[in-house]
Amino acid sequence: MKIHEKYMLRCIELGKNGLGNTAPNPMVGSVIVYNNKIIGEGYTSPYGGSHAEVSAINSITDISLLKEATLYVTLEPCSHYGKTPPCADLIIKHQIKTVVIGTLDPNEKVAGKGIKKLKEAGCNVITPILEKECKEHHKRFLTFFTKKRPYIILKWAETKDGFIAPNSSKRKVTPEPFWITNTFSRQIVHKWRAEEQAILVGTNTAIQDNPKLDTRKWKGKNPTRIVLDKNLKVKQDFHLLDNKTNTIVFTENKLVKNIIPNINYEIVSFDASLAKHICNSLHRRNINSVIIEGGTKTIQTFIDSKLWDEARIFIGNTSFKEGIKAPIINNEKGHTKQLLKDQLYIIKND
Repeated sequence: MKIHEKYMLRCIELGKNGLGNTAPNPMVGSVIVYNNKIIGEGYTSPYGGSHAEVSAINSITDISLLKEATLYVTLEPCSHYGKTPPCADLIIKHQIKTVVIGTLDPNEKVAGKGIKKLKEAGCNVITPILEKECKEHHKRFLTFFTKKRPYIILKWAETKDGFIAPNSSKRKVTPEPFWITNTFSRQIVHKWRAEEQAILVGTNTAIQDNPKLDTRKWKGKNPTRIVLDKNLKVKQDFHLLDNKTNTIVFTENKLVKNIIPNINYEIVSFDASLAKHICNSLHRRNINSVIIEGGTKTIQTFIDSKLWDEARIFIGNTSFKEGIKAPIINNEKGHTKQLLKDQLYIIKND
């Protein structure tokens, strides 16, 4: 492995510490090397805090070493004022001679301007390094700016015989819930929720399961909850409308006027372009990732609209024999993980 790749891998490793906390900012990682030794490390703080380069520079005891050091960073340093000053200016201020960058920032406020500023100041800029790995690491941020929508993760659990839920008659006879997967798989789902900005379900899932859509089985902040409720069928005493977490309700009911305080209602057309309408709205709200947890109709809407990036499908060691069929996704580019007796199939929509 080449030396630049070695340090860039460390940057990626550091950047992962910000997963679930930095959005809508990217989870950048940075290291500073002097005489073949790492003397400073940093990653993006929660939104509004220090960027990775700032944290790395601030971690150094003897700043005089910076003049002879090399700074590595997974994403092009910013060149504009936002919540914090430009990182490119700080690098220039400390006269860091060499800057190694994983990939470019597609945000039009940066988009090569950070590199240009560094070069004009006399910095030796080396890029790209491990670009494929850095783009995968920054997939949420990059999708938001290049595709003008959130990074979309589809998630569902299905039985060995292909059902996502039992039929309504079985629900009336047998107490809920009807778990398809084991407790370990269910805990992983809560971990995923903590990593994304938002979580979305359809009307039937909201009514039949009365989910909380929180991270109670994992340490982390709750994602923004989103429910598709065309005719406002979800009752006010359901968990999704309990005001414990920021919640958005997409509806077609034009008579809605803040029925429940602190719940964000948005009127959209539930037509063939519903998935696109939702993506446009979430983009306007600066949400760069969403995990869609059901049900079949809602998930299938995004699949058919080709508006998804990743599917995470659990296949549990159980059967329903009849019920609601799981979504259909025609994509064989995936890999399988074994989780006790459950199988997790992960597909990327490349």
